[in-house]
Order: sequence, then C-alpha cells, then structure tokens
Amino acid sequence: MDAAEFRQRGKEMVDYVADYLEKIEKRQVFPDVEPGYLRPLVADCAPQDPESFEDVFRDIEKIIMPGVTHWHSPYFFAYFPAASSFPALLADMLCGGIGCVGFSWAASPACTELETVMLDWLGKMVNLPEEFLAGKDGQGGGVIQGSASEATLIALLAARTKIIRQVQSEKPELTKTEIMGRLVAYASDQAHSSVERAALIGAVKIKTVPSDDTFSVCGSALKKVLDEDKAAGLIPFFFCATLGTTSCCSFDKLLELGPICNKENIWMHIDAAYAGSAFICPEFRHLLNGVEFADSFNFNPHKWLLVNFDCSAMWVKKRSDLIGAFKLEPLYLQHHHQESGLVTDYRHWQIPLGRRFRSLKLWFVLRMYGVKGLQEHIRKHIRLSHQFEHLVLQDERFEICAEVVLGLVCFRLKGSNELNEALLKSINDAKKIHLVPCHLREKFVLRFAICSRTVESTHIKFAWQHISQLATDLLKTWEQNHHQQ
Repeated sequence: MDAAEFRQRGKEMVDYVADYLEKIEKRQVFPDVEPGYLRPLVADCAPQDPESFEDVFRDIEKIIMPGVTHWHSPYFFAYFPAASSFPALLADMLCGGIGCVGFSWAASPACTELETVMLDWLGKMVNLPEEFLAGKDGQGGGVIQGSASEATLIALLAARTKIIRQVQSEKPELTKTEIMGRLVAYASDQAHSSVERAALIGAVKIKTVPSDDTFSVCGSALKKVLDEDKAAGLIPFFFCATLGTTSCCSFDKLLELGPICNKENIWMHIDAAYAGSAFICPEFRHLLNGVEFADSFNFNPHKWLLVNFDCSAMWVKKRSDLIGAFKLEPLYLQHHHQESGLVTDYRHWQIPLGRRFRSLKLWFVLRMYGVKGLQEHIRKHIRLSHQFEHLVLQDERFEICAEVVLGLVCFRLKGSNELNEALLKSINDAKKIHLVPCHLREKFVLRFAICSRTVESTHIKFAWQHISQLATDLLKTWEQNHHQQ
C-alpha cells in the first residue's frame, strides 16, 4: 500500500468507523458466538502472497464484528465506561502516524514534554495540591500509565524500594531478603483485585482491611490491623486507598487514613480509576479531600473522560521516589541533555521501556471539549444513574444496595441470591442490554453502570422496562416451581 492508496483507504476506514459508532445501537450489544468461533473462519496460516485491502475489509463484518461486545452501545451498562470520542480517535491516528517510541526525552522531545504539561493541566482540573505538579521546578509530576493496575504496581514497587533502603540504613545487619519477608501492604476488602496482584508481583504480603457498613475503610480499622502487625514484628509499608470501588463505587475515608499513613511512614496510594474523572466537577471534588496526605494518586481518563484506552494518569509527590526505584542507564539510552535537570525520561517512571505518544489524545480532547464540555458529560451520566435509581425505588420488588454517588447503581430483587442470578442470566441471555454482577457481603447484586458517550434518558427507560418485564416473568415461573415443590 502506497501513500496514494493509504489516503483512499484511510478515508474509507474513517467512514466505516463513523458509521459503526453512529449506528451502534442497531447492533446487538453482546455477541451470539461460542468459544472458538473465529478459528474456522480464517485460514490455517498466514498467506504467502499479499491479499487486497478489499479482501481484508470485507472480512471485518464477516469475522470480527460477530464476536465484538459493543462497549460503546447505549445499551452497554457493564463494568465501567470505556471512554471514546472522535477527537481522541483522530489523535490516536496521529500517534500511530508519528510512530515514535518515547522512552527518553531525546527519543522524541514533544512526546515527553507534552505529557508533562498535559498531566499538569489534568492535575489542575481536579485541583490536586501543588506538590503533585511538575510545574517549572516542582518535585512531583504526572505520567501516563497503561492502566490503573500498572499505576498501583509502580507505586508499590517504589514504596518497597524506599522502605528497604530506609530500614537498611537504620539496621544494616538486616539483609534485603529478611526485610522483604516482613513487609506488609494493605487495601480495603473492597479494593480491586489488581492491588492483590501488585503485591503478588512485588513478592510482599498483603492484608485486607475490613470496610464498614458503607463499604468504606475508616481510620480505626486500619489502625487496628497496623498495631497487630507491628506487634508481630512486621513492617507495614504501603496502603492503597480506593475512591470509587469497582463493586459499588464506595469511598475510603482519606481524611482519617492519610494522617495515620503519614505518621506510620506508610506510602499511601490512591486508586480512583473510575471516580477520579468526576473530581473535575466542583460538586464532587470533596470526594478527593485528603489527597494531600497521599504519596501517589491515579485515575483513568480512558474510563470517563472521553480519552480512549489506554490513558491512565498517575501523579507522585516526589518523582525521585519512582526514578530511584527503576533507574538504569545503559549507554545506548543515554543522551547529552539528561543531566541538565530540565528533562524527564519517562522510562524511569514505568514498567515497559517503550511508550506511545498518548498525551496527544489528552491534548486533543481537553482542547476540543474544554473543561465545561467534560463536566457536562460527567454530570449527564450522573443524572442518568439517579434516573435509573429512581425507577428502581418505585418498584417495591427491588432494593438499592449501596448509595448512588456517581454513575453506578447497585440493585437486586428482594429475595435469594439464586433468584438474582436467574434474573441476571435472563437479562444477558436476551442480549438487549448488558450487565455484570458483584458481591456485596453475602448478597449477589446487579451493577448498572452508565457507560456510553451517546446514552440518553430513553435508553435508561428502555433498560428499566426490559429488566422489570423479565423480573415479572421470572417471578411467575419461580412461584410456580415453588408451588409444585
């Protein structure tokens, strides 16, 4: 394919993607395929001779689309949103076109410098304390990671290196292995599984801190666990606070937890993967109060801020803590500006060496929507979640299982877990809308997350009528079966 054909095919592809997104609600939200559906539809091995673009293009609808779950459908209410917008898609094309691998400032100065500035922009939008911003000469700063899981792992590994060095300077007789064996990380019993996975990769113990009846961790619960572990000779070193848990969007009590972590020399990382985007709205910023006590903070613009995956924003108070943990300088990666103090080499801030020019997406979206446009997007989603909550509350057969703060509603039929499992199965088998469940304590709960950029009030009404009708049908057969028994 030469540049002339690329022009033509590129325009065709843009048309195809625009049509796909414009007409997405006509597609069934969840696919009808069985595992292994794709292999028989493609050749056994790669073709020896080139095929035409037409051949490849024709196979998109034939082979790919039948197996796609349409995350951007207004009938998709599962997981959390996956952000997408036309400015972000265009920026991703440019990113692919430039095709740089921005591991150091010299590898592509614009790639590094735009990222530093965009993370300052974003930090100011959520009103982060000054210490987290790079500014012209700050000690903190932001970086784009691939996902919140990576951000948590990076924070944990940096905290681990920092504490090992501290303990060794105080007790030189202890080996690194002995110290590692005594380290403990902590997170809520509602925290995302990626926190436990970070501890697994970091080869340290992790303990869950019990949450209260609002599914939040409070200061007294953390203090109790810390006191027990210190008495047993363990070394607490890392706590991951969650703002907007995956199950029910609950918020750990930062104002109680932060001072404890600071006093006990524990690195506090805040995972606000989903909820963080809402903090750009002044009326939700109080949910981040206490961030001033944290060492690192992360949220995903690729969830709720119209920037498509992957774009996970992470800030640290002291960038030297990250660089100190990951810095290696082989000759082939060195450049003559690196000691100037004016440049950032982001390879020291992350797990992979290479990185895409992801800040272009932020730059396009922040400029073309403006803060006000993004705030309106968030507020609309939250209005729709309260609309759904209101519909659920009007039906005495159902109950709401957690406070609705942002764009997630946790609800269920009053009754057994088996009944609710059957309801979820009938919803997802019908494939008109898509939901996923969670467990809250012993209860099996249905999660209804407002996801699509194009979702409207009519889609919420449709979803509720559909769920309500399926519940009516289910309860009838349920009662009949129980009478027969």
